Amino acid sequence: MLTAIYQYHGRDTSQFVLALTSLLVIINAVSSFQIYGMPMFDDMESKYTKRKNKPCPWWLRSGFRAMFGYGCFFVAVAIPFLGSLAGLIGGIAVPVTFAYPCFMWLRIKKPKKYGIMWWLNWVLGLSGMILSVVLIAAGIYVVIDTGIEVSFFKPH
Repeated sequence: MLTAIYQYHGRDTSQFVLALTSLLVIINAVSSFQIYGMPMFDDMESKYTKRKNKPCPWWLRSGFRAMFGYGCFFVAVAIPFLGSLAGLIGGIAVPVTFAYPCFMWLRIKKPKKYGIMWWLNWVLGLSGMILSVVLIAAGIYVVIDTGIEVSFFKPH
């Protein structure tokens, strides 16, 4: 995003606005990492609490978060071409959020067969599975069409 802004608006926009845009993108990236990493942070803290049978101290929570951040950074540097596979990985992960909850609800709640909730969950679940197949096919097509330059520990 920043490359496009600098390329197309670099000459006709003030340096202050470009710097502010860059700063906001960095803040967004740092904030979103914290938000999307929260389930992992909670999992690490709950495992500590279960094993030690006491609350997790603040310094250990900070350490967990820093080590998780360092681990993610290491993976990003070690496998820089992972972004090229994002569509394929996303297509594989789609059923977890779109399809499986519908089928789980059907198994757990056992609604009246052929009722409106039964049909709704079946349609939504099957739609999620179809969407997943389409995204996986599109991800494979993009990988084949654009190719992947495999380079470990050589970020661009």
